Amino acid sequence: MRGLIKTLTLILFLVAGGQVHAQVYEGKQLVPDSTDFPNVYVKALHSDTFSSTYAIWVKNGVKPHKHVLHTEVITVLGGKGSMTLGSEVKVIKKGDVVVIPQGTVHAVTTTSKKPLVVISVQSPKFRGKDRIWIKEKK
Repeated sequence: MRGLIKTLTLILFLVAGGQVHAQVYEGKQLVPDSTDFPNVYVKALHSDTFSSTYAIWVKNGVKPHKHVLHTEVITVLGGKGSMTLGSEVKVIKKGDVVVIPQGTVHAVTTTSKKPLVVISVQSPKFRGKDRIWIKEKK
């Protein structure tokens, strides 16, 4: 698996109207438009009614939240982080795949000097309305 991610080619297949379409994103294409972003940079790669796919760069972290309507699958392409999934905390690094079931509270803190870089696939399509931020316990 690490060998596949090392070459960093992502192929997304879409089925529409009986035809198969593919998009190829090579590693050199998966860069933020600017490195001067405050904390999180999101680059949309694909979306249809079945799923949404994003490349995401996280400099510091993402606060706890959950998704009411979809499941999220994250593939770590670079960097390291400490990810909270429900009541568990896991170290995530390049090559890891994280499945976040619908309704699971999750958060991440980047622990590497470079941003955490992930591919996030959300199913069904992410419409931006089902992210619920969770107040952190003090």
